[in-house]
Amino acid sequence: MVESIEEYNTSSTDFIFMGLFTRKDTSGFLFTIITVIFFTAIMANGIMIFLIRTDARLHTPMYFLLSHLSFIDMMYISTIVPKMLVDYMLGQRTITFIGCTAQHFLYLTLVGAEFFLLGLMAYDRYVAICNPLRYPVLMSRRVCWMIIAGSWFGGSLDGFLLTPITMSFPFCSSREINHFFCEAPAVLKLACADTALYETVMYVCCVLMLLIPFSVVIASYARILTTVHRMSSVEGRKKAFATCSSHMTVVTLFYGAAMYTYMLPHSYHTPAQDKVLSVFYTILTPMLNPLIYSLRNKDVTGALQRTFGKFRSSQRGSGDAF
Repeated sequence: MVESIEEYNTSSTDFIFMGLFTRKDTSGFLFTIITVIFFTAIMANGIMIFLIRTDARLHTPMYFLLSHLSFIDMMYISTIVPKMLVDYMLGQRTITFIGCTAQHFLYLTLVGAEFFLLGLMAYDRYVAICNPLRYPVLMSRRVCWMIIAGSWFGGSLDGFLLTPITMSFPFCSSREINHFFCEAPAVLKLACADTALYETVMYVCCVLMLLIPFSVVIASYARILTTVHRMSSVEGRKKAFATCSSHMTVVTLFYGAAMYTYMLPHSYHTPAQDKVLSVFYTILTPMLNPLIYSLRNKDVTGALQRTFGKFRSSQRGSGDAF
C-alpha cells in the first residue's frame, strides 16, 4: 500500500508544500495569527480604497497611488494566504502544476509592481516636500497614470519572463517544495537540469527590480530629511521625521527580505530562514502598508469619520421615515 502511494506521488504532476505549519504544538496558534493578519490586511486595504474613491478631499496624487498600492496588496496576499489556510483546515498540502504556475506568475507580477510603485511613491513625497510649487506639474494626473502603468508593466514583464522558464525545467521525482508557496528559489531546487544560467538571469532581473527602486527610495528620503532638517518649526520636524522613519521601516522590511531571498548566495540560505523572511514581505507587509502609510494619517481618519457620520445620518433618516 505504501509503495503504491509513493509510486502515485512520484508519477503525479502535483507539488507538495512542506508549509509553515510543521510543528503540531504551534501550528494552531500560527494559523490563528496568520488568519487575523490576512483579514486585517483585506479590511484595511479595502477601507483605504473605498475612502480614497468616495472622499473628494483624498483625490490627490499621493492617495491615488496609495489606492493602487492597497489594491496590489489585496491581490498579493490573496494569491498565497487563502490556499495556505484552506489547506491547513482540510489537512492537505498539494498544489497542481497549473496552480503552482499561476501562483508563481501572479506573485512575481504583483511583487514586481509593488517594488516599482513604492520607489515612485517615494519620488512623489520628495516632490511634494522639496519642490511643492512644481508639484501640480511634476505629479499631474497623466504622470500618475504613467507611474501606475510603468509599475504594472515592470511587474508583468517579470512574471511573463521568469514564470515560463522556471516551470519548464524537468522536475525530479521528489516534488516536495520546502516552502509555503511556489517561490522561484524553492521550486528551482527540485529541477533536475542545470539552472546556473537561469539563476544568473534571475539575479540580474532582481538587481534591476530591487536595487533601482530601493535606491530611488533612499535618495528621495535622504533629500526629504535634509529639507525637513532645515525647517524652522520644531513640531513640523518631529512630525516629518516620525512619518519618514515609519515609511522607511516598512520599505526596508519589504525590500530587505526580498534582497535576502533573491540576491544572496545559496550558502547563506536555510529553508527555515527563507520561510520566515518570505512571511515578512508576503504576509506582514500587505497589512502594514495601509496602517503605516494611510490609516495613521489625519486626512484618512477625517475621511473615515465623515463616512461614519454620513452613515449614521442616513440610518437616522431611514429610522425617522419608518
